[in-house]
Amino acid sequence: MKKSLRFAAKALLSGFLTVVPIYLAVLLLLKAMQSVAKLVHPVTLLIPDWLPAEGILSLLLVLVICFVIGVAILTRTGRVMRQRIETSFLERIPGYGVIRSLTQQLTGESRDNAWKPALAEIEDALVPAFIIEEFEDGRYTVFVPSIPTPLAGAIYILEAKRVHLVDVPFTQALQVVSKWGSGAKALDSAMQKARSVPAPFGGAAAH
Repeated sequence: MKKSLRFAAKALLSGFLTVVPIYLAVLLLLKAMQSVAKLVHPVTLLIPDWLPAEGILSLLLVLVICFVIGVAILTRTGRVMRQRIETSFLERIPGYGVIRSLTQQLTGESRDNAWKPALAEIEDALVPAFIIEEFEDGRYTVFVPSIPTPLAGAIYILEAKRVHLVDVPFTQALQVVSKWGSGAKALDSAMQKARSVPAPFGGAAAH
């Protein structure tokens, strides 16, 4: 009975964490479309009534705005402004730094050590994990995702010897989780390869 309740709770949480971000994204998109509907209304009068012009034009306008903002952020001035906004406001929001790091990993822009793919030793097994942060004494905070929902899981603080970095793209490690472990052999191969590379000056190989 306890196992059934635990499974039901875990399934409910996994589904909730999957549905809510999608729902919020769609809700924000619809809200943005409603906000710009008045701007495109004069143009819709020139289009036949059988075509849902207001919805289409509102969606296109929102996408154009997002595109323009994205292009602006990619410029040098835009990057400086974004950094100032993040430093003065956004980084004060709990969880923003982790979410930003996750987004940057997904887009291939991140150069920090957060959300680095790894294999963590949990009890007598190796499990796919992501490094969230490193302690001054060398320990790691790692996130072990649940199968097959990468955004749900457990947090562990482990010694460095129990955390093995794997040199694979973040998206590849994420796919292993979402595909019920299919492809985990590549993570293990990357770990074995890292172990076989001798450290410089005769030191120990890095985890």
